[in-house]
Amino acid sequence: MSLLNFGQPANGIMQMAYIVKDIHKAMDEWVSRLNVGPWFLLDHFTGLHPVYRGQPSRADVSIAMSFAGHMNIELIQPNDAHPSVYKESADTKGFGFHHWGVASSDVDADIRRYEKMGMAVAFRAGVPTGGDVAYMDSGGAMPGFIELIQTNPAMERVFAGWHGAALSWDGSNPVRPFM
Repeated sequence: MSLLNFGQPANGIMQMAYIVKDIHKAMDEWVSRLNVGPWFLLDHFTGLHPVYRGQPSRADVSIAMSFAGHMNIELIQPNDAHPSVYKESADTKGFGFHHWGVASSDVDADIRRYEKMGMAVAFRAGVPTGGDVAYMDSGGAMPGFIELIQTNPAMERVFAGWHGAALSWDGSNPVRPFM
């Protein structure tokens, strides 16, 4: 099995993500209750050329990333009322688990593979680490979306940096800039 620089399978689950009402409170809870940190915070994210359910998206979210062992943990706070996969979940299921992030070396091929399983693309956008992400909707067959996260050298460098920071974290400076 091939592994990413931070120890997760190169074609498997590498992330678990949660929708939160208040990202700063959520980071504090993960730090104080679960000793997970440091967190790397991006206050505003819309994505590059974002498309939500076939339409251009204007939704803005805050994102925080950390690691628990080799697993990337993502916290997402919707910042506005624009339609999005994040607001959709918060409105229908409340806050909490949102998606599994799956490493993908070929997002287009993986989209086709998941579509053959009856899933549909709910959201797609370019990301700061290069490449695209695509959220696959199982139509209720699973309790969350599957986010295909394109792997590339820049993505692996950034995620490996966050992973290394978590491994050596001494509890200081719990919230840091995203990149």
